[in-house]
Order: sequence, then structure tokens, then C-alpha cells
Amino acid sequence: MNNSLAIRHYAIVTGNYWAFTLTDGALRMLVILHFHQLGYSPLQIAALFLFYEILGIVTNLFGGYLGARIGLNRTMNIGLALQVIALTLLAAPTHWLSVPLVMGAQALSGIAKDLNKMSAKSAIKLLVPNNQQGTLFKWIALLTGSKNALKGVGFFLGGALLSTMSFSAAVVAMAAALGLVWIVSLVLLRQDLGKAKNKPKFNELFSKSRAINILSAARLFLFSARDIWFVIALPVFLSSQLKWDFWQTGGFLASWIIGYGVVQSMAPMILRTKTHAAPAGTAAVIWAILLVIATASLAMALTSNLPVTAVLIGGLMIFGFVFAINSSLHSYLIVSYAKDDGTSLDVGFYYMANAMGRLLGTVLSGWIYQSAGLVACLWVSAIFIALTAIISIALPRQHARM
Repeated sequence: MNNSLAIRHYAIVTGNYWAFTLTDGALRMLVILHFHQLGYSPLQIAALFLFYEILGIVTNLFGGYLGARIGLNRTMNIGLALQVIALTLLAAPTHWLSVPLVMGAQALSGIAKDLNKMSAKSAIKLLVPNNQQGTLFKWIALLTGSKNALKGVGFFLGGALLSTMSFSAAVVAMAAALGLVWIVSLVLLRQDLGKAKNKPKFNELFSKSRAINILSAARLFLFSARDIWFVIALPVFLSSQLKWDFWQTGGFLASWIIGYGVVQSMAPMILRTKTHAAPAGTAAVIWAILLVIATASLAMALTSNLPVTAVLIGGLMIFGFVFAINSSLHSYLIVSYAKDDGTSLDVGFYYMANAMGRLLGTVLSGWIYQSAGLVACLWVSAIFIALTAIISIALPRQHARM
């Protein structure tokens, strides 16, 4: 693929990913705040996302297989269509919004999210020559960082929409906007990106690469550690303990994630070495250890006599910076380790582990916060990050093709 065509496809894939991420972030904030307002407990709110995370696990495993067989352009467009359907289901009248309906819509959204993510990350691998690992790191960092920045905008959008209109009106507006993006994508994204030359067999779903298996295990604990305290516990704490309103909660979390995304995008500059070599497994160990220190320090500070709001905001800024580097490193390493033919199989397996971590973190976030509070969530998070660091020791010490 020539350079101009590669950039064109990168722009289309990234644009799709951006649009999807905006609605995904807004929808999560809408559901958390709306059902908290209706009187749901933290554990009940976590349960609403149960199938979202479970279906994400299944989708990443089978989605990578599907992408290798039918092409990543098709799996990306299927993901966009499913998100439109999920949003439309949630537009039902309030008295129809039963727990099973919301969980079902979230299940569709989970499938859509991970089809979209797997397709986007795998597609970038195919647009960069194998001998340009520095360029690959930059493109992956830009894609991942910009996605998370827009997820933050989505959090703010969710809080803003719920403050200015009804829940159903908000999801209708998002469904209409994403529907237009889907139509444009169907027209522009036609090339069979990522379709394997040799059709993968069903028994090839699980990765046979030692490096990918190790990285996947590390990713599981890394993202579980984040979600244990961030996904349910933190928004509910801000709303119920600090008495923040929807604008404050949505705006603060949005700002945090936007900053987190900016740091991810800048990771290649932050991690630049004298030799300009792409990062390897050693960097993943070092930054995981730094994240353990940041998380444990925040937990201890919250039990001191220092002002809670100031400690939480400052601690979140430090945690966000260090976590962003960890996430960007992992996102680059999986794409680098993945084999060229049928890239989506390896990427899908890795993001299956990511989804398992999110599921574990979401359930633990509701349960631990309801049982023991935010500080307990942070200590469990620190333990999980320590496990990430220990597992990462086994990653290749030098960059190598797998």
C-alpha cells in the first residue's frame, strides 16, 4: 500500500474510532449517573455493565478470527451498526427501561466497542512497514491517546446531556449522529484490510506466542487495577461523598481522561531514547512499578488529615500520567508482537484479556466500594498493578519480531 493511501485509510479508521469512542464514553456516564439518580446501589450499577464486559471477552476472541476471515473494514462497520442499535434500544420510555433491557443493550454495546477497537488497532499494523517500528509506536500512541481524549469528552458530554435533556432524548441524539458516521464508513472504507491470506482455523483462536500470552496476562491485571477504583467507585464517591453534581462529576472525569489521552499520544516523546529504539519489555516493568508507588501513595494520603478533594485530584493526575504511559506501551507491544498474516487473531486474543480485566475490575469496583470504600479499592488496585509488574518481567528484554 502506497504512503498516501495508507494515510487515507489511517484517517478513516481513526475517524470511525473517534466517533464510536465519543458515544461510548457518553453512554457509560449517562447510565452510571442516571441509574444512581434512580436509587441504584454501586453494586447494582456495576451489574448493568456485566454483559457489556462479558460480551467484550467473547467478542475479542471471536472478533479477531472474524476479522482475519472477512476483513477489518467489515468488522469495524458491524461494530458501528451494533452501537446504533444499542443506543436505539435505550431510547425506550423510562417505564420500559427494565434491568434486563439495559443489560441487553449494554451487551450489544460491549460487542460493538470491542469489534471497533480490535479492528482499529489491527488495521494500523497493516499500514506501517515492518522496518518502521518507531512510526508504528507513534501511530498507535496517537490512535490510543486521541481515543481516550475523546472518551473523556464523551464523559463530559454524558454529564452535560443528562443535565439538559432526558436520558432517552440523549441516546436518540447520539444514535442519529453515529448512524451518519456508519453510512459514511460504508461508502469510504471498502478495502479488505486484514483479511488473512491463509484462512485461519477455529483452533487458532488462542495465541501460541509466549510474548503475547505474557503481555495479555499483564494487561488483564493492569486494566482490572484501573477499573477497580475508577469505573464505579470514583464517580459514586464524587457524587455521594463530595456532593458533586452531574456537571462537576462528568466535567472532572472528562478532563482527567482527556489529559490521560494527551499523555498517551506523547508517549513516544516521553520514552524517547538516545538510540531512538522502540521500547521493549523492560520499559513495561519499570513503568508498572512506578504505577504501584503512585496508587499506594494515593491510598495512604486519603487516610491522612490532608484535604480529601485536593489529595484525590492531585493523586488522580499522577496516576493518570503514569497509567497512560503503561497503557501506551502495552498497546504498542501487542501490535508489534502480532504476526503479519492474521494480525487480528493476536490482537483479538490480547484484548480478550483486556476485557476480562475490565469485567473483574467493574465487579470488584461495585463490591469493594460498597463493602469497604474507596481507599480499599485503591489498595486492591495497587496489588493488581504489582502483579502486572511481576508478570512483565518475563517479556522480551529487547524488541523482537514474534
